[in-house]
Amino acid sequence: MSTEAVQEEGPPIEVTEDAAEQAVELLEREGLDTDEAGLRLYVQQGGCAGLSYGMRFEHEPEDDDTIGRFHGLRVFVDPASMRYIEGSRLDYEHGLMGAGFDVQNPNVVSECGCGESFRT
Repeated sequence: MSTEAVQEEGPPIEVTEDAAEQAVELLEREGLDTDEAGLRLYVQQGGCAGLSYGMRFEHEPEDDDTIGRFHGLRVFVDPASMRYIEGSRLDYEHGLMGAGFDVQNPNVVSECGCGESFRT
């Protein structure tokens, strides 16, 4: 999988081509303009390890977001989340138990047993 990307301001993260293609397809299904709308990647309090990832589509970024473009996908990251996910790689996993987005984060020191939450 290629992780080559054209970044606008450049969140220091990577998004694989497969993850970007999957997200762009979902954006288009929602009828959103991929030139303006994008995927928000964020960290929130929760889970048994303390923090968890969140993702949602948004029509436009907030004023203080870091914005990147990866293989046609705009990604928005707020300043509070950036400190937890800097250096991470967003991928899309295909498997027997299902498929979905996966964040590979080098800052994680422990994860819960189910893999849904983490601690840095």
